[in-house]
Amino acid sequence: MSVLTTEPEPGPGSTPARPGPGSAPSRKEPADPPDPGDRHRLTAVTGLAALSLDAMASVAYGPEAIVLVLAAAGGYGLGFTLPVTLAIAALLAVLVASYRQVIAAFPAGGGSYAVATAYLGRRTGLVAAASLVLDYVLNVAVAVTAGIAALTSAFPALYADRLGLCLAVLALITAVNLRGIADSARIFVLPTAVFVVSVLTLITVGLFRPAPVSTAAAAGHASVLADNATTVGALLLLKAFASGCSALTGVEAIANAVPSFRAPRTRRAQHAETALGALLGVMLIGLAVLISRFGLRPVEGVTVLAQLADAALGHNWAFYVVQFATTTLLALSANTSFGGLPVLLKLLARDHHLPHVFALEADRQVHRHGVLALAAVSAVLLAVSGGDTNALVPLFAIGVFTGFTLAQAGMVRHWYAVRGPRWRAKAVLNGSGAVLTGVSALVVTATKFADGAWLVALALPLLVAAFETVHRTYAAIGERLGLGRVPECPRRDRSLVIVPVASLSKLTSEALTAAVSLGDEVRAVTVCHAAPEDRAGADALARDWALWSPGVPLVRLRHPHRTLGRPIAAYVRDVTAAEPGTRVTVLIPEVEPARLWQRMLQNQRGAVVAHAVRRDTDAAICRLRFRLSGG
Repeated sequence: MSVLTTEPEPGPGSTPARPGPGSAPSRKEPADPPDPGDRHRLTAVTGLAALSLDAMASVAYGPEAIVLVLAAAGGYGLGFTLPVTLAIAALLAVLVASYRQVIAAFPAGGGSYAVATAYLGRRTGLVAAASLVLDYVLNVAVAVTAGIAALTSAFPALYADRLGLCLAVLALITAVNLRGIADSARIFVLPTAVFVVSVLTLITVGLFRPAPVSTAAAAGHASVLADNATTVGALLLLKAFASGCSALTGVEAIANAVPSFRAPRTRRAQHAETALGALLGVMLIGLAVLISRFGLRPVEGVTVLAQLADAALGHNWAFYVVQFATTTLLALSANTSFGGLPVLLKLLARDHHLPHVFALEADRQVHRHGVLALAAVSAVLLAVSGGDTNALVPLFAIGVFTGFTLAQAGMVRHWYAVRGPRWRAKAVLNGSGAVLTGVSALVVTATKFADGAWLVALALPLLVAAFETVHRTYAAIGERLGLGRVPECPRRDRSLVIVPVASLSKLTSEALTAAVSLGDEVRAVTVCHAAPEDRAGADALARDWALWSPGVPLVRLRHPHRTLGRPIAAYVRDVTAAEPGTRVTVLIPEVEPARLWQRMLQNQRGAVVAHAVRRDTDAAICRLRFRLSGG
């Protein structure tokens, strides 16, 4: 409870003061003060590696999602792959431009949560936060299962062990992130670079191929193309657009984690966001061009990206490089969530919507509690789904689109409030993006509702309700503690220190020395049980105490059962009732051995007494550690 006794400072996610009409937005980021922890933060390059893996890996399933929807209209429908992809790329450009502005307007991070809270209200901000939390958690589960699915496709013998493999990969990524986001980013730079280079090479080589070099990957696999279907309606195109927008997941991650970058944070984060948008756009459009160029037909059991690699590079070592690079990046793309979600949880905690422990930072700028909470929830999801990607994908994109829509709607309000240069054009751009992503969210929810999307529709309001409950609880506690009001001046009360003892030793002497230094009066107490050997031991202690004569009285507490906590707590209650106005402290002496394994040999009496006193009384508890050296 100690975290509640001080007024938490306003968090970066708190609602900022809105600029007045006619004021221009700041175009220059204030210089960040020197930070000794900067070496544990991200550069633009490592930020791209740590926070864009989700978006980069989405090129493995985004184009496939488009093709599978259009395949319902047969070969004629596949001809619309490039136009749909160009529409998604246009939306990507809008999102990147929008999130660059979000980074500049909210350098403390938080992304759509910060924007929605500032310009759409606290409750709407919580909806954005809940959607981001769901997005991040589902991203971990989807990324890990997709990576293991690619691995088991290459090595079918591992299929039965996919859940264990998923949990092993999750444990590895969690361990890496507990060392710090900068360390995890350096580890992931190489696989990110290999994947990007592989895909760009595939596209470049494929553009110079007049026809597919090989179709061996798809040979023997059943086609999923619909027969005799030639009609492509607006609803089908809208559904393909919404499904393909899964390739945009992760675009918001950099804006959510701006505090993780080195100074100047805003500029580095904006550079990383721009690089992400450019690379993702080039890869999506390039793959769509190749799909049309090679007349690709989707088949069961082989990904679209694998078919493109086969067609452009041939069924050789280059094909397997692309596959293994994709497998690795899919599995590691969960790192995006480990970079973004702990920062979001920190902002929610500072705004009193989550337990304050999530706002704490360990060494190496690690939000350890956020990392561990994400790992735990993701492990539960993996166990429930059995490591099956298809059980998780229908839930994935809804939270993403909800966050996108709220962020862009909030930026429209931002431009209207700021009214800087060309604010109308920027507001129209963000407004168009909000409409497109909002429609996509509705389409995905409607089409995937029976496949599990109802879980997300249920989880969003439940998360918002949980945030509100935590906030009300902190408000009630703050009211009772008088936070924000000037308290009474401190006064000195009479103090009594009670020291539980069981024998005479150096530990007893140290405890009484500390006690007489703390209180006006000190009493030693020992519990006497009914068994004959216990009575003999208590009598011996009383005789030795009288001979030692430490100047502190020894009080014998008789109790019929062999227990320590309850009789001491009962004595403290009796003293408090008999001597009102006296501050009672229970000082519990404990031995701390030099070696960790030796602590398992202790009887844990101190913990038992402390628990009973804390549960049954209002006395202060002081646990004195007597450290042993050597041994």
